[in-house]
Amino acid sequence: MSVSVRIPTILRTYTGGDSEVSAEGGTLSEVLDDLDSRHAGIKGRIVDETGALRRFVNVYVGNDDVRFLDNLDTATPDGTQVSVIPAVAGG
Repeated sequence: MSVSVRIPTILRTYTGGDSEVSAEGGTLSEVLDDLDSRHAGIKGRIVDETGALRRFVNVYVGNDDVRFLDNLDTATPDGTQVSVIPAVAGG
């Protein structure tokens, strides 16, 4: 399944400055693996050393936060948009 992945500014050094890239996979985990094979090192900025989503990174498949779906096992149907969004803190 081909999906579009929106890349936040902070991670665009991995994609040569591209704000949106294509990746393949039927689940978010597969998409991140494919993304990392095309843009080495980017997956390590999204998931931690245990393979879980990093605490301060939000990932959406379509309009849905994957933490409220199946996390990395969330389905990514063909044509879906995946958005990686760093959390913002402050007060």
